[in-house]
Order: sequence, then C-alpha cells, then structure tokens
Amino acid sequence: MSDAAPASMPGLQLRRPVAEDGPAITALIARCPPLDRNSAYCNLIQCAHFADQCIVAEKDGRIVGWVSGHRPPSDPHAFFVWQVAVAVEGRGKGLASRMIGALLARPAQQDATHLTTTVTDDNDASWALFRGLARAWDAPFERSVLFDNQTHFAGAHATEYQARIGPIDRSKFQQAQG
Repeated sequence: MSDAAPASMPGLQLRRPVAEDGPAITALIARCPPLDRNSAYCNLIQCAHFADQCIVAEKDGRIVGWVSGHRPPSDPHAFFVWQVAVAVEGRGKGLASRMIGALLARPAQQDATHLTTTVTDDNDASWALFRGLARAWDAPFERSVLFDNQTHFAGAHATEYQARIGPIDRSKFQQAQG
C-alpha cells in the first residue's frame, strides 16, 4: 500500500518499509547527523515488526526519507516518532511533515490523539518540524524534559526533551493533509 507523496517531488513513493530496506535506512541515518545511529539489526526489526508505524520515501529506487515510530504501551493513544531522516535532496520540500502525516493517517494510528517525540535542545530542524506540525494541525504543543543529561545519560548524551502535540482534532488534521 502506498501513501500520498509530496507534489514537490514527482516520482516519489511513500510506503511501508520491508526488511530488505534495512541497509539503505541504516546508510541514510548515518548521513543525517545528529541522529543517533541505531544498529542495523534495530533498523531491520523496525522494518519487519513495526512496518505500520514506519515509512520510507523512495525516489528512483533510492530511499530518501525515513520515519520510525511506535505506539507506546504506556500511552496507547500516542504515536511516538523515534527518528526522522531525510536525504539532502529531499530537504526543504515538506517531506518529513508529509511522511509523519501519512503515518498518522494509516488505520493503525486512527485512534492516536497525540504525537510525541524526543529532541535535544540544539536540534533546531526537529523543533521547527514538530512546532510546524502543531500549528498546521491547530493542536497544543508541550515541551518537557524526558531524559536528563545527568540522571539518565550519566553526562554522556544531551538531555532529551519530549515534544507532545495534541490532542489532535482529526478534522483539522485531515484539512492539513489536503
């Protein structure tokens, strides 16, 4: 099943990942600092076990976008965005927003009332993306510490702030999806 693709990138296909996409996804993430590089095995598991909560953007047989996510068991009405990676040629075209919108529009996420993610303080592109989604969906946006630099990472990683969008009004969401 294919998801809607951005009009600004003709020939682009948004689709569920398959395990065979794992190496290309791992390579894309490596080209998108400051994203944490998960193991290749982690990316394979996401493609195989969480395909309904992940999406790839493919153009001319090459993966140019990836969003991974899941539905947290502790917050069943939330959709958690784990990683967003967009290749250089896909940036500035609204691809990340379209991939996230396509994920939320899938039947597996129809009852999600909130979108959550974590972002380090210095990741301006991610903050702009998630604040922009909240504005487009006319939904509240909250920011709070989720994993503290000292308490959770023993000083080895920057504090991860949770961005929480919602509740999401599905009619406003559908309007924004166009």
